[in-house]
Amino acid sequence: MKTEIRPGIYWVGAIDWDLRDFHGYTTPKGSTYNAYLIVDEKVALVDTVKEPFKDELLARISEIVDPEKIDYLIVNHLERDHFGSFAGVMEVAKNAQVYSGTMGRKGIVDVYGERWPVTAVKTGSTLSLGKKTLRFIETPMMHWPDSMMTYVEEDKVLLSSDAFGQHVASSERFDRDASFDPVAEAKTYYANILMPFSHLIQSLLSKVPELNLQPEIIAPDHGVIWTDPGKIIEAYGRWSRFEARPRVVIAYDTMWGSTEKMAHLLAEGVMDEGGVEVKFFNIRKSTNSEIISEIQDAKAVLLGSATLNNGIFPPVGGFLYYLKGLRPQNKIAMGFGSFGWMGGAVKEITARLKETDMEVLDGLEIRYPATKAQVEQCRETGRMIARKVKGGQ
Repeated sequence: MKTEIRPGIYWVGAIDWDLRDFHGYTTPKGSTYNAYLIVDEKVALVDTVKEPFKDELLARISEIVDPEKIDYLIVNHLERDHFGSFAGVMEVAKNAQVYSGTMGRKGIVDVYGERWPVTAVKTGSTLSLGKKTLRFIETPMMHWPDSMMTYVEEDKVLLSSDAFGQHVASSERFDRDASFDPVAEAKTYYANILMPFSHLIQSLLSKVPELNLQPEIIAPDHGVIWTDPGKIIEAYGRWSRFEARPRVVIAYDTMWGSTEKMAHLLAEGVMDEGGVEVKFFNIRKSTNSEIISEIQDAKAVLLGSATLNNGIFPPVGGFLYYLKGLRPQNKIAMGFGSFGWMGGAVKEITARLKETDMEVLDGLEIRYPATKAQVEQCRETGRMIARKVKGGQ
């Protein structure tokens, strides 16, 4: 079913109810691939959908106009979930002209050669459809080199590509109608996809007045459309600055339960101090994306591992690799763990944490079984972490 966002601007995307993984980011609620049709004296399609959903896209377009009458295909982003149906659409819209950013044009030519002429646009370039004007904003590395946004000036609609999205399959198209919390879903999306590009997002947000963008609607390429854009723009400001809440995330894996006991003792210590929230995860029983979402605005991260072959337990090693790639900042981090006859896990956790931009404390490692003094040491370490989170010593 077609959805009109503003007069002459339609959502014509596809709903992927079955998607459960996106680049290793767990997506238990599926996703949408949003594409937008703008009908004026000329007709423009902004983005396509993942290739298996091409017929769904064309069917929605056909409710509004004959797809052969598309004059322009705007490519905001070359990732296959938005670009996968490009060739299929172009075979139908045989006379369509293609517009993309400088890097977008290069990518299209790399894949398809000169099969179709592609016009490269830069920030500030415009395209008139008649009464509606499209203005383009290049946003390289947010999150691919080719990324850009398209702004419909007269309607104040920002077609924002992957920025401001959420991975949720939903029958609702707008934030005001959502049966879920769109900001919470956007936070999970940001933490697992856009966190490494936070400095670029800060730069873009600071340039919004200079770019004369005053969006009344933000329409991303995934999830619901924002009719209250101030709410998500403000949230992106907080997330990109790594503003942290008084929260400690404790994530661990255990072999025979000793490291798990340490995790509980650390949590008890944090809670004893008061005023600091604890989020607690067994890495093998939780998803990386769930844990990262909580780390996004936490002040401290404690990672625990049993020792296996003088090193980290494999699930913890995998999580650390995932965490490092997202480059969290403005956080306290510490490793902990226990061992039976020879340690090594905590030393390795500490070394890997130091490859991030977090403040890394000396780790806590205990040989099983823990003595009464070591039990108290775990609790006191939790109290110390809580005091640091609250700004004390």
